[in-house]
This record gives sequence, structure tokens and C-alpha cells, in this order.
Amino acid sequence: MCPNARTSRDVVLQNEFFVKNKIMLVAHVATQHGQPYSLIKLPKPHIKGLLRKSMLEEWQTSWKNGDTGRKIYNIMPSVSLRPTNWIREDVMFFSQHGPFPAYLKRFHLSDSDFCSCGGIGTALHNATECIYTVSWHMRKTAPNFEQEWLKRVANKLVSRNKIRGIIKFMSEHRDLFRPP
Repeated sequence: MCPNARTSRDVVLQNEFFVKNKIMLVAHVATQHGQPYSLIKLPKPHIKGLLRKSMLEEWQTSWKNGDTGRKIYNIMPSVSLRPTNWIREDVMFFSQHGPFPAYLKRFHLSDSDFCSCGGIGTALHNATECIYTVSWHMRKTAPNFEQEWLKRVANKLVSRNKIRGIIKFMSEHRDLFRPP
């Protein structure tokens, strides 16, 4: 055999080396210069999975570092593509943006934040103390456990049904909840 003669094995190894180098070069250029594509074809489900993961990570970071929606964030700190099955009344109660005197006063829609029963008209007040919503009352929690209480209530359908009853009752009887 001639010393310059190449075996088929040498050619295959050289081709593999060339292909691997080409892939590494494309990857290097893409990472260094921000090329949005690669010569490697990936299955569409894999690409969708990568995009979904990236989107959820970005959404989670935005949700975690945001400055709005903190009342809901304290109940649900993780984003998800699964619906919560909350209805309008649930959102109103947990965000505390509803027919509550404290909310109405905060946005200058009322002159007082007091409930007509004499207490401060918050969502928690209506769910635990107000004499007008006693049919839907839940056990009052200590102030330092309020967030845990809200999480527990949010995860129990029976509790959410009570909340829905309170909100509907308050909406139907607005005059009853106006301060004296």
C-alpha cells in the first residue's frame, strides 16, 4: 500500500470530523452572533416544547417581579397554562376589587370605607364578620395567617361558593352595604 492511500475508514472518520466541526461552528456562530436559526432540523413538537418552556419562564419572571396583581400573586405565585376555574365573583373577592366599601373609597367612588354594620368594609370583613352576610360566614383567621387563609379558601370549592354568594348578595343589595 502507498503511504498516501486512504482507507474507507479514514474517509468516514474524516467526514464525521468535518460534520462535527461544521455543527460546532454553526452553533458557535449562532450563540456568538445571535443567529436565530440552525442547520439542524428539530421535530416541531420539540420546538413547541422549548418555546412553551421559554414563554412560561419569561411569564413567571414577569409575574414574580411585577408590581401589580400582588393580592392574586400571594395566592397563586406560579403561572400556569391550566385555567383556575375562577369566575367573576372569585376574582372580585381575591383581588378585593369588588362592591366592598374599602375598595370604593380607595378609588374615590365612596366617601367612607365603613360597612353599614360599622366595620371596615373589606372582602375579609364581609366573609367573616359582617352581620349582613352571616349566612356565608367562614371562620376568621388571625391577621398574621391571612395569606394562608386566602390560599386555603381559594383552593376549596365550598369556600369559593360562599364567596360567590356574598358577592352576589352584595351586588343585589348595594344600598344595604352603604355606610350610614
